[in-house]
Amino acid sequence: MDPNRKQWNAGQQALKRAFAAGDREKALELFLSQHAMHHSAKMARSGLWSFEDEVLDGLTDGQVRTIPPNGEHSIAWILLHLARIEDISMSMLVAGAGQLFTRDGWAKKLKVEVVHSANKMSGADVAGLSARVNVTALKAYRLAVGRRTRQIVQKLKAEDFKKKVEPHRIQNVLDEGAVIPEAMEVIRYWGSRTIAGLLLMPATRHNVLHLNEALRIRKMLWK
Repeated sequence: MDPNRKQWNAGQQALKRAFAAGDREKALELFLSQHAMHHSAKMARSGLWSFEDEVLDGLTDGQVRTIPPNGEHSIAWILLHLARIEDISMSMLVAGAGQLFTRDGWAKKLKVEVVHSANKMSGADVAGLSARVNVTALKAYRLAVGRRTRQIVQKLKAEDFKKKVEPHRIQNVLDEGAVIPEAMEVIRYWGSRTIAGLLLMPATRHNVLHLNEALRIRKMLWK
């Protein structure tokens, strides 16, 4: 296994143990490290390996938009989906605040009409989004979301990690159309999690799952 991925996997297990033990300082240290490794290096400036940079290094905007033959997604869709899921779950569910997407007018900057998490999109809609999205703005949005997450998590107390997501926060997600009815399994999952559970999934593991997909797309198209 690649040493960077081995380090990430070991860190994920250690993070679970820190949450279970109620060790806030250790959990915070581990989360910030895990989180930094799947965003651009300039997001946290931690000096750690960046999975996102590994995926994007040297790619043109056109390549980022490309859906491989018989594929479902482009790297552009993956980045938008990751940013939307992190923004919604961290801003709305963990912090109980508004999402950056709405507050800062990112739909207009990104040139997208999709305001939800991008779950359950048709192939035609994924292709249309991939063709239209402003890739420069997309990278900036993901960067902003990553930095917001770190601000939110550093304000959490040890007792917050074991709290379940408050039902009214879940309802706010639905009311804003941030997750569409066709993707209710996402809502059910989030509603069953503690705050620590959300920091594990989606705030860390979900990113790695889709960045692995993005890396496979890169390798298929640009060997």
